[in-house]
Amino acid sequence: MGKFFTKTIATALAVLFAAYILNGIHVDNTITALLVAVVLGLLNSFIKPILIILTIPITLFTLGLFLLVINIIIVKWAASIVSGFTVDGWFAALLFSLVVSFISSVIEGIIGSGAEKDRS
Repeated sequence: MGKFFTKTIATALAVLFAAYILNGIHVDNTITALLVAVVLGLLNSFIKPILIILTIPITLFTLGLFLLVINIIIVKWAASIVSGFTVDGWFAALLFSLVVSFISSVIEGIIGSGAEKDRS
């Protein structure tokens, strides 16, 4: 349960940061960012694997670049589910997915390394 909470908080912080630095991404408040983080986590856990399996031929043909399109679809879908979170266009969704992935990985790395030191 702690890992889910950590990933959700890291993603919510990344969502807020991405909304701050990117044009075309709008998040109303912190609660909305937390909700976006939960929805993105659920979509990435349950829907994204199905989309990847269904699009294996086109993904292989594009040498994996179609996975970026799947990320865009997931972000746009999250924007349609969560009120208070808007994404203006496909390019903004692409940049958002890249920024959120990078920032949440950095935050999880920092938090995770601190938690591992505490255990030893």
